[in-house]
Amino acid sequence: MKEMFKINQFNLMASEMIALNRSLPDVRLEGCKNKLYPDELPRTSVVIVFHNEAWTTLLRTVHSVIDRSPRHLLEEVVLVDDASERDFLKRPLEQYVRRLEVPVRVVRMEQRSGLIRARLKGASVSTGQVITFLDAHCECTVGWLEPLLARIKLDRKTVVCPIIDVISDDTFEYMAGSDMTYGGFNWKLNFRWYPVPQREMDRRKGDRTLPVRTPTMAGGLFSIDRDYFQEIGTYDAGMDIWGGENLEISFRIWQCGGTLEIVTCSHVGHVFRKATPYTFPGGTGQIINKNNRRLAEVWMDEFKNFFYIISPGVTKVDYGDISSRTTLRQKLQCKPFSWYLENVYPDSQIPRHYYSLGEIRNVETNQCLDNMARKENEKVGIFNCHGMGGNQVFSYTANKEIRTDDLCLDVSKLNGPVMMLKCHHLKGNQLWEYDPVTHLTCGKHQRQELGQQRRSLEHYPPAG
Repeated sequence: MKEMFKINQFNLMASEMIALNRSLPDVRLEGCKNKLYPDELPRTSVVIVFHNEAWTTLLRTVHSVIDRSPRHLLEEVVLVDDASERDFLKRPLEQYVRRLEVPVRVVRMEQRSGLIRARLKGASVSTGQVITFLDAHCECTVGWLEPLLARIKLDRKTVVCPIIDVISDDTFEYMAGSDMTYGGFNWKLNFRWYPVPQREMDRRKGDRTLPVRTPTMAGGLFSIDRDYFQEIGTYDAGMDIWGGENLEISFRIWQCGGTLEIVTCSHVGHVFRKATPYTFPGGTGQIINKNNRRLAEVWMDEFKNFFYIISPGVTKVDYGDISSRTTLRQKLQCKPFSWYLENVYPDSQIPRHYYSLGEIRNVETNQCLDNMARKENEKVGIFNCHGMGGNQVFSYTANKEIRTDDLCLDVSKLNGPVMMLKCHHLKGNQLWEYDPVTHLTCGKHQRQELGQQRRSLEHYPPAG
């Protein structure tokens, strides 16, 4: 079992012991099971990209799509082979899918092109009015498709994602995902799940069966109207292989007049792996840095500084020509990133208003505050200043917080310690005063020591 695990970074032996058309629990909210959807919904093509995928996980994905989708809504399944080397994914796969009751096409990429370009190829040969992208190790549950297509029928500029349930990479047990999380990102432009904020619960009047407006999507599973996909510029074909494309399309959808939702009545399972079995030409870090640099340059305006200061190595990466993407942004009359932060993602880890962004240095000792990659409820650290960004980047916000990503420096006792706690925006133990004359920073307990030299922070110029 351990030897087979290495091949795909999941328990292949367990997968091979499970039926390709296995039963799955109905994990929907009770209110979802009684919902009625229009008979006339747009038909969808399901596009699945694979590279050296295991036989059983790939075909279980296909069978779950066919078995749990109303036949009149499923146009076809398009399997895009991104230059797999395994023999069973060649002729045997083509012979197998030929026998299925829904048209299944296998399209081959001539050379390893990565997820982005392979998906573009699949989309270009598909014929359905809606394109649904799935990963190659998914399983669709009962009632997954109708709520996605119903949202697009209501507004074709709505891009929809299911709740992504977890299929254990160890046992292949199916576990329901939460309808109380949505997609965000941190300062390093890593996609992250965060709790659905109260404002979004209020907008839905507490009805959890209504779709959640999400700032970003995970990227592996979503449905989009074919014509709208073309209008907003599909994917950035200048991006390589994988990484960053999910945030890029999320920013673009919102800033250019669309809506991005998690449809809580739709559930699709996904095998989440602890490591990737794939190699990337040029190295993973280099590719993701290039892709993130492109999305930052095109979509993030001045807020790209957060990313560059925390990851200064990114600015040395050749990110290619972005003129076609900046032209697309102008043509679509897209809104600025500040609008996105204000209206779509006000709880973002990137503060919309801040005085400074960078290191906090003791000039006598040349030591810097460092979050030491510690977590919530742990102490902030001190380390030699290295000038490489990362864990030594803090922002001093307009709320007078000292912030590292979604954590704020918090001091509750006169002599410390200084802890890193979730930012609560209520000032109190997270309010820090800065004196531009003495260059001293202190929490509220030490404020009296600053004397009369303090100037108003409003006169302290914002720094890049």
